[in-house]
Amino acid sequence: QLHLVESGGGWEQPGGSLTLSCTTTDFVLDHYAIGWFRQVPGNEREGVSAIRIGDNATYLLDSAKGRFTISKDNVNAKTTVNLQMNLLKPEDTGVYYCAAQRIHVPNFANYAGLAEYFDSWGQGIQVTVSL
Repeated sequence: QLHLVESGGGWEQPGGSLTLSCTTTDFVLDHYAIGWFRQVPGNEREGVSAIRIGDNATYLLDSAKGRFTISKDNVNAKTTVNLQMNLLKPEDTGVYYCAAQRIHVPNFANYAGLAEYFDSWGQGIQVTVSL
């Protein structure tokens, strides 16, 4: 498993912006993907966005399109995936988990939002959007 460390999050008003960061110093391969899942009490974890390490292929939940952007960088053997969240809405509230997918999947877009295909998880970070 990868060791994933999350940062960012917190409270923001509707229409505001927040950035989540997920960092690992573990070795990553090109077919790995790192993504963000959101969970609210009583619901399953929902895939919000993911990016594949080798070719920067991305996945974005429909409700996040036009508002969220995922990106990655690799500096000094540290891989960081950032989720820039703009035009925040109250329904974006939840605990956000960084996760890594290490298995080969036949079609990235079909598996990038499915929690069962991710085997490494961060501790979770709270995002609250309210007045």
